[in-house]
Amino acid sequence: MAQSKLLEGNKIFKETYVAEHDDLLIDLADNGQHPQALFITCSDSRVVPNLLTNTGPGDLFVVRNIGNFVPPYVADGPYRSVIAAIEYAVSALKVPEIIVCGHTQCGAVEALHKGAEGNEFRYVRKWLELGESVKKEAKFIIGKEASEDELMRLTEKLNVLHQIENLMTYSYVKKAVDAGELTLHGWLYDIKTGDIEYYDFDTKAFQIYKEIEEEHKDDYI
Repeated sequence: MAQSKLLEGNKIFKETYVAEHDDLLIDLADNGQHPQALFITCSDSRVVPNLLTNTGPGDLFVVRNIGNFVPPYVADGPYRSVIAAIEYAVSALKVPEIIVCGHTQCGAVEALHKGAEGNEFRYVRKWLELGESVKKEAKFIIGKEASEDELMRLTEKLNVLHQIENLMTYSYVKKAVDAGELTLHGWLYDIKTGDIEYYDFDTKAFQIYKEIEEEHKDDYI
């Protein structure tokens, strides 16, 4: 995609969205951001947080990386960019929710099982080490008779749950959760259908949100 096409897109954005929402954008510029959630998701270009949640500027504080990983907290650890973003979202912005959103057909999950060979993927392989325990657990649970597709789908879901567990290794996250000031959520976004499965901590299973949409539709009118 040429730079000129992207700049033309910005021109259209200014002439349409900015013109229609100038009050919102001025308020965000003058009064700062107050996002309702920290949204941790994959760098995959098919996953567009504001598009799939129908949200706008100021609504989500977004962290993206390959595989939507949350490194376990280690003081002065190697993954400072992700840790810094989580720290800022929870301690400065006081977000009330954190959503870890994985997705189907995830290249990082596939690479966990198939590898990322070649000198050009040196840092990719190092980053994927964060998912090694997820891969091992998925293989143990699903057994040798499962199809490759079943293994990938299970790994994608387990990956989301592991990142939530890792979030609880951050002292300020755990403190906020224990105080009832912060809620953690696990999602899996289907890039083919647009469906979101959310993890129900009571039933310990992923549920498709559209199954309860009728019950809560008045919340969005």
